[in-house]
Amino acid sequence: MTSTVPVPVVHTADGHALQAVLLDMDGTLVDTEGFWWEIEEAVFRELGHRLEESWRDVVVGGPMSRSGAFLIEATGAAISLAELSVLLNERFEARIADQVPLMPGAERLLSELARHNVPTALVSASHRRVIDRVLLTLGRDRFTMTVAGDEVARTKPHPDPYLLAAGALGAHPSRCAVIEDTATGVAAAEAAGCRVVAIPSVGHIDAAPGRTIVRSLEEVDLPFLRSLISPLN
Repeated sequence: MTSTVPVPVVHTADGHALQAVLLDMDGTLVDTEGFWWEIEEAVFRELGHRLEESWRDVVVGGPMSRSGAFLIEATGAAISLAELSVLLNERFEARIADQVPLMPGAERLLSELARHNVPTALVSASHRRVIDRVLLTLGRDRFTMTVAGDEVARTKPHPDPYLLAAGALGAHPSRCAVIEDTATGVAAAEAAGCRVVAIPSVGHIDAAPGRTIVRSLEEVDLPFLRSLISPLN
């Protein structure tokens, strides 16, 4: 079930075609992609296995069900997916207990979107328990709604999370700007029909028609996001 706060949905009364901004969490707003890999390496080392660096590109940005299952199969570790999921989430929560580092430009962009009453959703493959912990740093009131990976039947790279967010905000996917940092997330957003701004964090993201690639959130502001959406007819 999604988490919502009563922020008014603004469509195009201001003359702009952009209806909503949908943002990924890990690696996009918070600098935590590396945390997940460090924790995965530590857990599997304790289980007697060494993770190959090349596997990092396979698991980054994906849901626990996919990344965990891949690592178990690749290593042959004697642990169930359910046990691994609990262990990784607990270790991650402990890792971010004191502070969650924000990506450069995240604070400024979220403040700008809130100041202009732009409907905004946090759309993550992470579980709800992890998202709620991170929201203590990001600010729950900055998001009209949030979608967690364990709240949808199919999460990224499927389009479902972004379709759910757009629908809940009363926005058409083609009028939504999505900010993502992984190929998995980009695939999900584009499959939903959204306009994507990619900020590669760990793996490479190829250039593609209709896809905008930037180096940092510091290059992204509201006028930039509005410029990506074609004017309404």
